[in-house]
Amino acid sequence: MVDRLSFLSEEIPRDSGVPLRARVHSRILDAIRSGVLPPGSMIPTETELGQLMGVSRTVVREALMLLDEDGFLFSRRGVGRFVADALPPRGLERIRPLEELLRTPTSPVALHRSEVTLQQLSATFVTEGLGLRANAATWFFETVLSRDGEAVALSQEHFPAAGAIDAENSDAIAAAMRATGGGSLLSILLSRYGSQIGRGAVRITPGVPGASRAALLGTSTSEPVLIVTQTAALNGAPCYLAKHLVLSRAGHLSILQTG
Repeated sequence: MVDRLSFLSEEIPRDSGVPLRARVHSRILDAIRSGVLPPGSMIPTETELGQLMGVSRTVVREALMLLDEDGFLFSRRGVGRFVADALPPRGLERIRPLEELLRTPTSPVALHRSEVTLQQLSATFVTEGLGLRANAATWFFETVLSRDGEAVALSQEHFPAAGAIDAENSDAIAAAMRATGGGSLLSILLSRYGSQIGRGAVRITPGVPGASRAALLGTSTSEPVLIVTQTAALNGAPCYLAKHLVLSRAGHLSILQTG
């Protein structure tokens, strides 16, 4: 087996539209999935990982935060970070569109699209979540959700450029996402495909936003957030992956569950 230092120090591609923190996340996740970093093992420090990968400690910290959020790592205060003893399953999860969960009878939710990108070389956690081959192209949509003029959540949604959704429909959905006043990706998919979109569960974990996401939310990097991960399928094939960061000022988050 390849030793972890050699694996982690392999050059990270720098010419894609994928954020550097996501590419670092993918490299570490690949090491975990492949057993290079086995369950229960202690991983290198942020400084060591930065030196191995040739990136800043800030980039490493944000990548590790994502892995913490997804349940692949855990921390022991004063000791370090460790790979989880039991890795998260790769099941499908879905709830209603986030804007429906956050709106109130007197305060609707406004959506501001901050990014629409066709990522030609997608991060591992995105392709895994969408059931795609490694480095497949995916659409990425980032949206700030506000209520009463104040940001309450950040939504980062992905869907395949090909696969569960054909190219023509993929382009049409991307156009709808670019339109002013449009809803979230999940709301557009539900409107377009209705009952063909499969139901699932939702994964909720506590965390903090990190520098880039805190800037979009207008909050501090240490502000507590709920991290809500959703996936959904179209006719049984994965078509949707999202990670939402919900601030405490959003109030309670209600989720309807049926047996």
